[in-house]
Amino acid sequence: MTNTYFEGTAKGNANAALGKSKEKRSDCPLVTLALVLDASGFPKRSEIFAGNISEPGTLAGIIGKLASGHADRAPTVVLDADIASEENITWLVHNGYRYLVVSRKRHREFDPSHAELIKEDGELTIRAQRVLNAETGEVELYCHSSQREKKEQGIAELFAKRFEAALAKLAEGLHKKGAVKRYDKVLERLGRLREKYARAAQYYDVTVEHDESTGKATAIAWQRTKPIAETLPGVYCLRTNEADWDEATLWRTYTMLTDLEAVFRSLKSELGLRPVFHHKTDRVSAHLFISVLAYHLVHTIRFQLKAAGIHLSWEGIRRALAGQDRVTVTLNRADGKTIHIRKATRAEPRQQIIYDALGISDRSGRTEKTAAKHPSTNRVVP
Repeated sequence: MTNTYFEGTAKGNANAALGKSKEKRSDCPLVTLALVLDASGFPKRSEIFAGNISEPGTLAGIIGKLASGHADRAPTVVLDADIASEENITWLVHNGYRYLVVSRKRHREFDPSHAELIKEDGELTIRAQRVLNAETGEVELYCHSSQREKKEQGIAELFAKRFEAALAKLAEGLHKKGAVKRYDKVLERLGRLREKYARAAQYYDVTVEHDESTGKATAIAWQRTKPIAETLPGVYCLRTNEADWDEATLWRTYTMLTDLEAVFRSLKSELGLRPVFHHKTDRVSAHLFISVLAYHLVHTIRFQLKAAGIHLSWEGIRRALAGQDRVTVTLNRADGKTIHIRKATRAEPRQQIIYDALGISDRSGRTEKTAAKHPSTNRVVP
């Protein structure tokens, strides 16, 4: 599910309602779009819901409506961490659904020596360790992404530097006039810093020295006691009751959700879905359905490229094709005529690979030539 927001009150739309916005615009009325995908990632069903829908609180109604027509086999429900509450998982099990969700538990059981390599693309490697939970009967899949590890380590180091800078500022204030010096107030400030930089604070041991006679802090010292690697950056856990699926199938199925979210983040801007300026219910529904059709096209392109061994994201495809344009050359002749020639530029090698995989020409559109006899009258003669 994804939502977008309106400009204005949108009183003419039956689905417009205030709710939690994924674009941080909870001050605006929202509308929600939900999709059902098949095993290959193609949309099979879409539905529009009110914008005040609470994902955890209304899971039963949403899935019940979207899953109609699948009486022969209950679909597998893929959920992210925000909606994968124990209450919702219990409801899925009770109603016969299979599920694949992100686990909220710590990832201490990951052992790289027992992980299987399921994807390798340049510097990116994905490894997964399958563990059967004897208590719940679930399969837990511990996944490690080298790209995610690098990102999380970078974020952790950034917050660590900010935490140290804040500690240094607090320590310097002990020797400045007008700054906080009382021991209890310094501890209060330190507690706020630990709360603000919780991700970094876990790596440090901070001590505050004070003078009991004056009740003032005299020094603040800190030391990093735990390496970032100990928290297993780049590791996340999936849990499922799909006992027959292997590591690669489980991981690929879950990444369909993250791929879908990434594409719609792009489409919301490209198709004018963020914000929505339509107010009538039918017009908004039609505008949102354009994004469903667009996703069909995007996924068809990516599906064909994957068959040719090109595993680019939608953003990666757009970035690779950037630079090839349709250009117009204007030529002014001595007899007063103006010639306009419009054609596509030559494809770069990286672009030609994509065109060949899709079986389409690298020269989009035909060469167009027009001659204007009288520019002042805008009369164009082919």
